Amino acid sequence: MKNLKLAVDVVRAHNLLPKDGQGSSNAAVELFFDGQKFRTTIKSKDLNPYWKETFYFNVSNPLDLHNLTLEAQVYSINTTTNKKSSLGKVRINGTSFVPYSDAVVFNYPLERNNLFSSSRGELALKVYLTGDASASVNLPQPSSSSSYSSLHSIPDESPSYTASVSGRSPNGKSRSRRTFYTLSGSDNQQQRPSSFTMPSHQTAQYGAGEMRFEPQATRMYQGSSSQSQHADFTLRETNPVLGGRSERPSRVHDLVEPMQFLFVRVVKARDLPPKDITGSLDPYVEVKLGNYKGVTRHFEKTQNPEWNTVFTFSKDRMQSYVLEVVVMDKDLIRDDFAGTVRFDLHEIPRRVPPDSPLAPEWYRLEDKKGEKKHGEIMLAVWIGTQADEAFADAWHSDAASPVDSSVPSTHIRSKVYHSPRLWYVRVNVIEAQDLVMPDRNRFPNVHVKAQIGNQVLKTKYVQSQTMNALWNEDLMFVAAEPFDDQLIVSVEDHVGPNKDETVGKVSVPLTTVERRADDRVVHSRWFHLQKPSASDVEGPKRDQFSSRIHLRICLDGGYHVLDESTQYSSDLRPAAKQLWKPAIGVLELGILNADALTPMKTRNGRGTSDTYCVAKYGQKWIRTRTITDSLNPKFNEQYTWEVFDPATVVTVGVFDNGYFSERGGNANGNGNRDMKIGKVRIRISTLETGRVYTHSYPLIVLHPSGVKKMGELHLAIRFSCTSMVNMMSLYSRPLLPKMHYIRPLSVVQLDMLRYQAVNILATRLSRSEPPLRKEVIEYMTDANSHMWSMRRSKANFYRLMAVFNGVFAVSKWLNDVCLWKNPITTVLVYILFIMLVFFPELILPTMFLYMFLIGAWNYRFRPRNPPHMNTRLSCADTAMSDELDEEFDAFPTARSPDTVRARYDRLRSVASRIQRVVGDIASQGERIQALLSWRDPRATLIFMIFCIAAAIVFYAVPLQLLTAIAGSYIMRHPRFRHKLPPAPLNFFRRLPARTDSML
Repeated sequence: MKNLKLAVDVVRAHNLLPKDGQGSSNAAVELFFDGQKFRTTIKSKDLNPYWKETFYFNVSNPLDLHNLTLEAQVYSINTTTNKKSSLGKVRINGTSFVPYSDAVVFNYPLERNNLFSSSRGELALKVYLTGDASASVNLPQPSSSSSYSSLHSIPDESPSYTASVSGRSPNGKSRSRRTFYTLSGSDNQQQRPSSFTMPSHQTAQYGAGEMRFEPQATRMYQGSSSQSQHADFTLRETNPVLGGRSERPSRVHDLVEPMQFLFVRVVKARDLPPKDITGSLDPYVEVKLGNYKGVTRHFEKTQNPEWNTVFTFSKDRMQSYVLEVVVMDKDLIRDDFAGTVRFDLHEIPRRVPPDSPLAPEWYRLEDKKGEKKHGEIMLAVWIGTQADEAFADAWHSDAASPVDSSVPSTHIRSKVYHSPRLWYVRVNVIEAQDLVMPDRNRFPNVHVKAQIGNQVLKTKYVQSQTMNALWNEDLMFVAAEPFDDQLIVSVEDHVGPNKDETVGKVSVPLTTVERRADDRVVHSRWFHLQKPSASDVEGPKRDQFSSRIHLRICLDGGYHVLDESTQYSSDLRPAAKQLWKPAIGVLELGILNADALTPMKTRNGRGTSDTYCVAKYGQKWIRTRTITDSLNPKFNEQYTWEVFDPATVVTVGVFDNGYFSERGGNANGNGNRDMKIGKVRIRISTLETGRVYTHSYPLIVLHPSGVKKMGELHLAIRFSCTSMVNMMSLYSRPLLPKMHYIRPLSVVQLDMLRYQAVNILATRLSRSEPPLRKEVIEYMTDANSHMWSMRRSKANFYRLMAVFNGVFAVSKWLNDVCLWKNPITTVLVYILFIMLVFFPELILPTMFLYMFLIGAWNYRFRPRNPPHMNTRLSCADTAMSDELDEEFDAFPTARSPDTVRARYDRLRSVASRIQRVVGDIASQGERIQALLSWRDPRATLIFMIFCIAAAIVFYAVPLQLLTAIAGSYIMRHPRFRHKLPPAPLNFFRRLPARTDSML
């Protein structure tokens, strides 16, 4: 049995640095790997030496291969003195090693050996693994920086692979998206013929990953053991090549990896040959590349159709180097061939924006034998990236199964949605007069029912001794622009148990309702009630009914309509646009790829997933294109939002497209619902301004069986600030619009209104194309976060205990000082105590100066990564099975009889409020900890500046005077008080808590 070996073909070097003092060099290459060393022959007086020498290194531990590094040092050797001068080096990480069948010669740029050395030129190497291919060895996937593969078909006899996405940055740093190939088969040593190799002069123009081919692969999902579970849930920083290395990088796509696509624009055709007996033609076009086919719509009875349709083919999935554009005639039995045009991929031009779009050309159609036929088709064919303008509206090959033209493009394209602007509708039911009861011998026992769409609210019952009734109650609704609904107000009389009769009703169009942006008084109006039986009567007879109701109705635009969990709000602006402040920055998000996803359905006997991502921030929702039949989808799409407040959260969710389950896939009993794979939340205030964060986030989902990692999501995110002064000033302003403080809504009202807002959003966005389904909206907005959970209650309790651990630690330290456990410490504390007793004016300056020093010391240990889902903090890894069963139980419960169910639901309702209170207390303590932890770097900087200023003020101003001023301010007259919260309280409420890391 052969051992695994690493083979290195040292081919040549190009444009080396002269070192021998005569304008030349005596070049040789020394190779170092796994404690082994080889050296090539010396090529005298040659700046472009050619070796073509092969060396074999033994791999001592194949399982540790990805941690090893191959180093190639190029020296100029003086043959007389044997002195070596460095010409440069190349370092290749073990994650870039490939089997022999995938290896190609690649020109590596030479790097400097140290800070004071110099280098130039390239070294051509061919690195591959050889030896025993039948052994079960994990080999890394070919790196995009080590080889540009060919555009060719994979032979049937090729070895099988188990793979996910991999990569390596050109500077030698390994990227975190690891891939492992598992080779099987008896013969892996025969090299596949390559029909295209990237020339060396183009490697500088196209970045890593642009011209890479990866074999079609299937991935076997393996769950991790419980001991390594916590390590799998960690956040990993990556170093992808973002934006490419072209001469004109696009700012719009500088947070994603450039992906190469073949674009085919089918514009129109003319003078097509007739195919039917009647001399007519029903033409459509098929665009074929390997196993992928895109089809345009067909036109009836025309020889000059116009399609203007764009198709894209990802180079990662290309399996042919010939593009065919075929014109077909639609027929009932069998479609007829009308002509074709073929393109060689090697001759297709490349386009890099902002170049103008490629002009389409007329091409003469050919028959199957290659002879010119009657008819022409106008086409434009080019190679570009996702920065191309035509990318968004194109049919994508990486978002459809091979030869699958029945997939509607609307279900797989990327889309941007804007949620409707939501308003609160306040209905103040004042009174009703001259009620006419069906039974004139009894006094009314009436209430008012108001309805907008599916929202129904009722006032309390009023038992009156006259035909008038007084309520003076406020009813709150949620309405969305445009206001198509009507407010229907009806007066109902309680005539028996569970029986109400309508006395009269009135309909008020919301378009006629007055809007307000503050708390000014809105004029009330009297409305005539109509009898239910007379609702269809027209003309003056309709107003003869004398009963009327007194209402005060307005659209409250001064509130922010909460449609998300209050802990994870992405927008805090009021509904009225005139109250909006200018944006303080821009948030840019690059959705790169997802790795190692758990199969969500089965297709053709294997697990797979049809994946797309949804990101929400403010009123803007984005949905990436759907990548079908892949557990390692690559999106590389970039989006931008305006930021109005840093104390907001962007949410990115990953879903499996349930539409494809309708078309033959097994949805595992979930019907055609879009299944959640996981989500990521990032608070804007935790991001440093201008820094690009590239991390791979674990996708963690809680199931009734326990917590499970569903894969990883690779994101690039950047927050750019337009005005640092404006952003800093936000920390002293109220978090919510001032109407929330002047006329606050109760917690019960906010919960009810949030539920209605989520339903309105789900209804509106589900009518888009492609639809954002209700389950997606609820998952992104945490619609069920208020439900009782024993696990979440325990997590909040532990958070609270962690906050008080600091107090307990200080108490224990003081006790140790009093007990003289450390005499030196006790003496020093005693001296400080005596000094502060005799100089009390130093107490507060010392305390603030001490906090400033703590904050300065903690700057070294400030968090450098955004927060992510923490399973241990959420108690997800220790939750018992009965607790999870209770958490996923329906509400009301279905696990017990009626009597027990009523008690159980009551207990859960009370416990959910306790859970929220405990969580809020924990959040306040965590905000205190965040003052000096640099979790929010701008807030910590503001507090440190305040500490220095306070230390100076307390030192310069007598303490008695400051105490008198503080006491006078606290006990000031209500006339001098303001309804808005003070700036320190606003600053405190904006501090981040650990809720961002809660599941």
